[in-house]
Amino acid sequence: MFNHQKYEKQYFLPPTITYDWVEKETIEKAPTWCSVDLRDGNQALPIPMNLEEKLEMFQLLVDIGFKEIEVAFPAASDTEFNLVRTLIDNNMIPDDVTIMVITQAREHIIRRTFEAVQGAPNAIIHLYNSTSEAQRRQVFKKTKDEIKQIAVDGAILVKELAEETEGNFYFQYSPESFPGTEVDYALDICNSVLDIWKPTPEHQAIINIPTTVENAMPHIFASQIEYMHKNLSYRDGVRLSIHPHNDRGCGVSDAEFGVLAGAERVEGTLFGIGERTGNVDLITLAMNMYSQGYDPKLNFNNLEAIRKQYEGLTRTAVYERQPYSGDLVFTAFSGSHQDAISKGMKYRKENQVEKWDVSYIPVDPMDLGRNYQTDVIRINSQSGKGGIGYILETNYGIKLPYKMNEEMGYATKKVSDQTNRELSSEEIYHVFKEQYLDYCPNFQLVDYRFEKGEQQEVTLTLQQADQYIKLQGEGTGSLDAVSNTLKTSFQLDYELEVYEQHSLGKDSLAESCAQIGISHNGQMYWGAGIDEDIMKASVQALVVAVNRLEDSK
Repeated sequence: MFNHQKYEKQYFLPPTITYDWVEKETIEKAPTWCSVDLRDGNQALPIPMNLEEKLEMFQLLVDIGFKEIEVAFPAASDTEFNLVRTLIDNNMIPDDVTIMVITQAREHIIRRTFEAVQGAPNAIIHLYNSTSEAQRRQVFKKTKDEIKQIAVDGAILVKELAEETEGNFYFQYSPESFPGTEVDYALDICNSVLDIWKPTPEHQAIINIPTTVENAMPHIFASQIEYMHKNLSYRDGVRLSIHPHNDRGCGVSDAEFGVLAGAERVEGTLFGIGERTGNVDLITLAMNMYSQGYDPKLNFNNLEAIRKQYEGLTRTAVYERQPYSGDLVFTAFSGSHQDAISKGMKYRKENQVEKWDVSYIPVDPMDLGRNYQTDVIRINSQSGKGGIGYILETNYGIKLPYKMNEEMGYATKKVSDQTNRELSSEEIYHVFKEQYLDYCPNFQLVDYRFEKGEQQEVTLTLQQADQYIKLQGEGTGSLDAVSNTLKTSFQLDYELEVYEQHSLGKDSLAESCAQIGISHNGQMYWGAGIDEDIMKASVQALVVAVNRLEDSK
């Protein structure tokens, strides 16, 4: 039985609640981003990365622009330890990048950690211990004072070893399982640790608040962070950091609200890869800033390549609907969406619009290394004429008259519906070619010749079955002469309603595309032709349209 009564709220509200953060509209200045892909992300992988893969991942993070990177839990394994030593011994850490290593507040683990970071140009020693009420009671069976003493003893040893070890070190403390910890108690522990480290504005310490298991709505977390922000000791010497997880699916909101509430630093991973439901996705956070017109200080202008490299290193697939990153996040299959997007793109081009405001697409896919032709409008049985017309125009330069485009849409969707799959741009062009360029089941144009008399005269050579026939006629103009000849020869009654033509390229040798629509008893019949000679393309288009009319008889 699905029994909701076995659960209750497990978070703690701060002693005093303020909502100053609510008055802030958005994040205008990028926090310090700290990637924990090599530690938190790696420990969540079914097959953890090996040393070579971790080194490649480290370089990827540097290239993106991360200035703080948590690289390892050195005491956890030789692989973790060796990664730190490889980075330091081979001078692989850029001058403007600080690595971070994590350690439990246990003496032998802290000592092993300092062995790993010997000689580091810049390193953060990340000390943590669990503080939640449930773990104090169930796991450690210790009092509040005993748990606090673990943190204090760890802080003392970290400070002592930092003074004895070659390298430039900064300190970070995390009250793990903060969401299940009384907020005033977490503050007390953090301030007790800071009393040991005595940070200054010139040499700051980091207090990192993790949502180890997300158990409250984002506004609760923001209120907790604001309380910490306002009550931490040595505040001008402390960087307040947050480390959101995503158990409730609110990791991004937790992070954004947390920054509004006073956090200056955010720990997370690319694509949100992490234990259980994952860490906060730093790409989403950074791109959310970017979409509002603010510089996130991270570079994702080739996000497609980053994703592929990340998937290769971690053997983890990024979800196709992952914000900004997924295969389908810029893709519209819906006909009405496609129509709005194609019109928006046309409007931008015609009016040279600088600011991005295309319907249904929050950021320009080109900024992330994506492209409109393959990523934005894709065609299946749910698509509409606008999207299909957009594909033909952007990929092949073919601009169809409105009603012809509508008919082409139905023909394309029919193919998608019958095959029960998405169609590529090549397959869409094939439908167009089959239906409007090559459709000549009754007769085919072989040749034509014009002569000028009192009117324009034409001789058409057609192939009908296995026979070649010559037809003659005249009209007020070339196309009129061809039309009159076909009407008379095949006893047809129609009106030439639509004639459009345009170049498929910019140079003088470019092919032209002609579209012709003829009407009979209120029904339109369409044809198209493509050739360097616009008259030949026009005659071919008319021949196809008449073939379609013939089929309807």
